[in-house]
Amino acid sequence: MPLDRPLALTQGDPAGIGPDITLAAWVARDRYALPPFLFLGDPAVLKSRADLLDLDVPIREADAENALSVFADALPVLPISAGAEVAAGEPHVATAKGTIGAIEKAVSLAFEGRVAGTVTNPIAKSILYQAGFGFPGHTEFLADLAEKATGRKALPVMMLSGPKLRAIPVTIHIPIKDVPSALTTSLIEETCRIAHHDLKTRFGIAQPRLAVAGLNPHAGEDGSIGREDQDVIHPAVFKLRAEGIHVFGPLPADTMFHDEARARYDVAVCMYHDQALIPAKALGFDTSVNVTLGLPFIRTSPDHGTAFGIAGQGIARETSLVEAIRLAGELAEKATA
Repeated sequence: MPLDRPLALTQGDPAGIGPDITLAAWVARDRYALPPFLFLGDPAVLKSRADLLDLDVPIREADAENALSVFADALPVLPISAGAEVAAGEPHVATAKGTIGAIEKAVSLAFEGRVAGTVTNPIAKSILYQAGFGFPGHTEFLADLAEKATGRKALPVMMLSGPKLRAIPVTIHIPIKDVPSALTTSLIEETCRIAHHDLKTRFGIAQPRLAVAGLNPHAGEDGSIGREDQDVIHPAVFKLRAEGIHVFGPLPADTMFHDEARARYDVAVCMYHDQALIPAKALGFDTSVNVTLGLPFIRTSPDHGTAFGIAGQGIARETSLVEAIRLAGELAEKATA
């Protein structure tokens, strides 16, 4: 069923490859059978980047109400100033306000019911930090916006979703040295509950199978290589199983990601960022999508960063953004079915 509202696509850092891959995705919209999206960002940046990349892309100012009718013939843009002149590959702190503003506007449109979901282009956290951005990353900022809109605290769960693997990190943007102290039984339990719920309700998996990774090598080797697996992770798995959730572990992470192992579960729940994202990106760098579970709106994103080093050179691949747009559209269709 075609969407009755567009998706909101944020600009990300305008000096990165966000404009490049947005333009490329729109150009190939029919080949990829993309649902319509409304770009939230600076039309001048898109025009400049299109000229740099020698792309013939008509750009038309629009809003959520007329983006559907515009999308077939032009890239609809809800104007949000970049805040400064933008050169491809040259990030500037003056653009941080526009980057943040695009995210805030996308979430606002989602809560107003004017867009079917949100897709976010990559941001450069270091640039935003210089402007006073107070969140570890995109995911935590979205959760704060959701809490402000609803009055209810949200636990955002990052999931990398690809054709070969879905993987979730329980702890996300923190130093490795802080992982053991941040990892708690209750955090693992709540992460798994959200994964179980959203895989059922949003992805249509009747009985999701959750494989939980250990923290230490060999999942602690019965406590001889650290106690966290026995003392923190195992109690969470035991309690979740008692609740009827199909979860097993903790498992040695080094044997979780080969073909035969992946056939036994629907999502790998990992203990820290790289434990989840390294296998996810190795198995599908151009086709994996970052999905935020646990939010009261749909949010997807490409699984890569701003790639300043190749911005404006015509070599950035749009495939991960395409998959993010496709998945957001599929989730939106299921939500209205």
